[in-house]
Amino acid sequence: MAGAIASRMSFSSLKRKQPKTFTVRIATMDAEMEFSCEVKKQILDEKIYCPPEASVLLASYAVQAKYGDYDPNVHKRGFLAQEELLPKRVINLYQMTPEMWEERITAWYAEHRGRARDEAEMEYLKIAQDLEMYGVNYFAIRNKKGTELLLGVDALGLHIYDPDNRLTPKISFPWNEIRNISYSDKEFTIKPLDKKIDVFKFNSSKLRVNKLILQLCIGNHDLFMRRRKADSLEVQQMKAQAREEKARKQMERQRLAREKQMREEAERTRDELERRLMQLKEEATMANEALMRSEETADLLAEKAQITEEEAKLLAQKAAEAEQEMQRIKATAIRTEEEKRLMEQKVLEAEMLALKMAEESERRAKEADQLKQDLQEARESERRAKQKLLEITSKSSYTSMNSSTTALPTDLPSFNLISESLSFDFKDTDMKRLSMEIEKEKVEYMEKSKHLQEQLNELKTEIEALKLKERETALDILHNENASRGNSKHNTIKKPQAQGRRPICI
Repeated sequence: MAGAIASRMSFSSLKRKQPKTFTVRIATMDAEMEFSCEVKKQILDEKIYCPPEASVLLASYAVQAKYGDYDPNVHKRGFLAQEELLPKRVINLYQMTPEMWEERITAWYAEHRGRARDEAEMEYLKIAQDLEMYGVNYFAIRNKKGTELLLGVDALGLHIYDPDNRLTPKISFPWNEIRNISYSDKEFTIKPLDKKIDVFKFNSSKLRVNKLILQLCIGNHDLFMRRRKADSLEVQQMKAQAREEKARKQMERQRLAREKQMREEAERTRDELERRLMQLKEEATMANEALMRSEETADLLAEKAQITEEEAKLLAQKAAEAEQEMQRIKATAIRTEEEKRLMEQKVLEAEMLALKMAEESERRAKEADQLKQDLQEARESERRAKQKLLEITSKSSYTSMNSSTTALPTDLPSFNLISESLSFDFKDTDMKRLSMEIEKEKVEYMEKSKHLQEQLNELKTEIEALKLKERETALDILHNENASRGNSKHNTIKKPQAQGRRPICI
């Protein structure tokens, strides 16, 4: 059984050559979409390690495949809020909000404008195939010493890994350097094409695991051979059909693009005409409103003019009345002034008269006092005379004398002056041909890879400041070390050294 299996896996016909970068080819659109979804699921479930910057780029292609071209009017802020686009490991590694991740994904999404859905999915797979763990099936094995290792089988060959490092193989056996693969019971043997290199043997846990490993080796080796052989007639026909289909789709896309451009131009023209029409309608409406306002203003002005005219008449009438009143007031003032002057004159005369009367009264008082004095003197003389008379009478007879008294009345006139006063009140605001094709694809791929690498480095530098070192996993640290040494998926293959015919110990 082991000999039969070994004959199936004889690779001595292979020429010794280095593995080439291959381009992903998928037969149908449905298979492509299904394969793309499976790869995306493995990346999101972290079965395939993907660095943060590559995760953002892959997410942008996934969005392009789902939503089509970016339109800032349709794809507004928050439209990716319910989408699962990044591994949780990447999200937890940086201090960035969902809005910040969406902003960076949308920035690259906008650059993919014009790519069809199949083109976006193919670009997604081209980027994903460069990931270290892409397409690698891992199996737990042990070497003769009993050391636990991992066997990785992929499209490039067989790789031996340390269980703690699934990114960088300790030793690799490319398909073009393997002569034979066989197993007996649980022991698996890999014979290199170079006889100077020792045979590598390992043990697996179960017999069915060896069968599965052999089936994977046969399948990947067949694919490796097909990519380096001339295409069969059937394959050539399929490729011709694929090219025709691609050309047809390209023409169809160009036609659709032209139609879309014409439609957009027509829509822009229509929108411009509609905008112009609305503008003209608005201008007409504004003109009508202005006319109505002008008519209303004219009516108001006419009414105001009439009112003003009436007010002017009233004012003229009031002015005339005011003039008459002024004349009357002036006349009254004149009369009042004359009356005042006359009153002042009368008051002056009354004062003069009072002064004169006071003088006369004083003079009369003096005369009265003089008369009283004279009367007193007379009475005194009379008393003395009476006394003498009595003296004489006592001696002789006397004669009685009668005296008369005079009273002088004085009447003083009094004047009451009443003054009157006059008072006035005034009121007033968003093969050869094959080799040539392979070389051409390789050159294009390398150019794109270089551009993508520059973009990835730029994004990595941008978000490095927000990285949380304490949340880095072992794979993150290994990836960063490989990147700092310049190691990639294709340049980390380590060939076994020629050491004589003895088993390889790792």
